[in-house]
Amino acid sequence: GQEFEASLGNIIIPLSLQKKNFFSRISQNVDDAITVLPKLATGLDVNVRFTGVSDFEYTPECSVFDLLGIPLYHGWLVDPQSPEAVRAVGKLSYNQLVEKIITCKHSSDTNLVTEGLIAEQFLETTAAQLTYHGLCELTAAAKEDELSVFFRNNHFSTMTKHKSHLYLLVTDQGFLHEEQVVWESLHNVDGDSCFCDSDFHLSHSLGKGPGAEGGSGSPEKQLQVDQDYLVALSLQQQQPQGALGLTDLELAQQLQQEEYQQQQAVQPVWTWTRALSPQGRGATSGRPAGERRQRPKHESDCILL
Repeated sequence: GQEFEASLGNIIIPLSLQKKNFFSRISQNVDDAITVLPKLATGLDVNVRFTGVSDFEYTPECSVFDLLGIPLYHGWLVDPQSPEAVRAVGKLSYNQLVEKIITCKHSSDTNLVTEGLIAEQFLETTAAQLTYHGLCELTAAAKEDELSVFFRNNHFSTMTKHKSHLYLLVTDQGFLHEEQVVWESLHNVDGDSCFCDSDFHLSHSLGKGPGAEGGSGSPEKQLQVDQDYLVALSLQQQQPQGALGLTDLELAQQLQQEEYQQQQAVQPVWTWTRALSPQGRGATSGRPAGERRQRPKHESDCILL
């Protein structure tokens, strides 16, 4: 009996210590999250590692995701089929890799200089912050119908996985009134994607939303309107508030109207030419020397004076 109580005591003590450490870690995460919450309006500071889709340098900002149980992913991974790049990048974070590149450039060791150039080339060729290896690993790591956060190009996007395909929540202002545009597929590094509705069905309603005239606008026209809207929004943000007295939508419509009027104002250009002989005298064409004729001007025409 004494041996049992002694062994039981040995078990209880480590468990109590583990429990204490657990609550201490939770308390620290809560404190870090409370400190970071005011920064959510302006952005979060994260530093990726190129070894895994969930590998980030731990910062107080990351504690928010840990505390809420929200997975944070990225797809900026080095391809294992490039051993030179793997050696150059290693397990460094982005900030550490930039510091390494600067140090290697000023080194007298040719091997370090070469390694720095390889690391710099990796950053340049993957400037989109998403590689095909990273996309494959991301698809494998994400769980079905799981809501997560995807980090790319200093932006956070809501991501989910549906029937083994990745989708990003569409938050562009230009699609505000497109009810059938909810998700954007993530299956290509170059940004070639398609839009889906809330049921992940391919959307064919671009240009038929409430903002289209009579519901007959083409997708190309609606996309152009969306681009003009974003440009107008950017221009308005650069100007003093209240300078124009127009809403974003009114400013976009005004730009569209001005562009339409400019296109309508283009008229055929006519020019007068004079029939000249190679010597400069008009006699070989059968017309009087002073006769002039009218013809349309094309871009490839040459005007003889």
